[in-house]
Amino acid sequence: MSITGIKGMNDILPADVTTWQFLEQTARDVFGIYGCQEIRVPVVEKTELFCRSIGETTDIVEKEMYTFNDKSDNSLTLRPEGTAPVMRSFIQHKLFNQDQVNKLYYMGPMFRYERPQKGRYRQFHQIGAEIIGIDDPRIDAQVLAMLSHYFEAVGIDDVSLQINSLGCPECRPNYRATLIAFLQERMEQLCPDCQRRCASNPLRVLDCKAKSCKEATIGAPSVLDHLCAGCETHFSAVQKHLDLIGTKYSINDRMVRGLDYYTKTTFEMITNNLGSQNAVAAGGRYDGLVKELGGPALPGIGFAMGVERLALLLENKEINSATPKLFIATMGEEAENLAFKLLNQLQHQGIYAEMDFSGKSLKAQLRRADKLKCDYTLFLGENELADGKAQLKCMTDGKQTALPLEGIFEQLSQLLDAQATTSL
Repeated sequence: MSITGIKGMNDILPADVTTWQFLEQTARDVFGIYGCQEIRVPVVEKTELFCRSIGETTDIVEKEMYTFNDKSDNSLTLRPEGTAPVMRSFIQHKLFNQDQVNKLYYMGPMFRYERPQKGRYRQFHQIGAEIIGIDDPRIDAQVLAMLSHYFEAVGIDDVSLQINSLGCPECRPNYRATLIAFLQERMEQLCPDCQRRCASNPLRVLDCKAKSCKEATIGAPSVLDHLCAGCETHFSAVQKHLDLIGTKYSINDRMVRGLDYYTKTTFEMITNNLGSQNAVAAGGRYDGLVKELGGPALPGIGFAMGVERLALLLENKEINSATPKLFIATMGEEAENLAFKLLNQLQHQGIYAEMDFSGKSLKAQLRRADKLKCDYTLFLGENELADGKAQLKCMTDGKQTALPLEGIFEQLSQLLDAQATTSL
């Protein structure tokens, strides 16, 4: 009996890795333009970190975390999201002493125990960014501009940015009480999960996908009508600066985030091409989180993108993968030895080249060169060795050129380096 992978934890095969590398490298390039630096944190953290930051009444903490006790009976959890671990590292290593503003980004796997479906898995991957130290609404606008810039850079244009404000600890309690009163009058129409959430996390009811809950919350009070003067001014300024720089958005006053730490600006990147899993990026401001986790009272804002969902949106788009510049086709042991030496020299020079190691016929080797989409094929056999010249074939136009074996490495290196430079 063969051993298979764990349900909801998927292999990323070589055919798909090119897309993942493209998404990751574009993040490094785009985020770097905005001054962000990469941070890498462990996949396992103390369970307390997520209970304190995400909130004990959230679905993630109550139902979805992979939590276990280690041999010292410490409660540990596979990280279900990236912001809390980054904040823990930020506080532990006192990065706030190094600079007044910290701009960080991360990428890697997250873990949640939930029913696997298209675009939602038990091990999934996120690319995220966190800006800590500034509460100016222009930073909110810049973060949203950076996110929009990223989607433009990877060529995903069928998305739209939605924004909202969730208020702050001063104005949210009043809205929460108003919303609970509204929901209690419609309790029988709510699904069992939302009936439970009504008292502990009522804002999540507005985000429920169940048809009965959607219908029951039609006409629910808007959080935007209950903002304090400070939150209203902040949200208006975010919109003003988004308009100033031409970043398109719409306001969705029913959009809430499932984590307790969000305040003021919240946002999502939405697509209509992934069914019910329509959010491909989401985030918001979390001005009280750093202090809640034991650090200084510093504001912050950030977001995360689901890499699996991004890859699905790029499914039908061609992402160029690396192909060999040269395939060396050989016949005979002496030619194979010369080819192996030449291959090693080219690879050491940084040139992607291949040859056959299984004794295939010349015809089979040429089929292999075609399959690998090589730019050139070099023929080395007994006749070429006797003549002191190898035949170089351009695989795009079929033209062949005779290259003297003496100094052939230098000739090939110059030709393939020049060809690579021209194609950039």
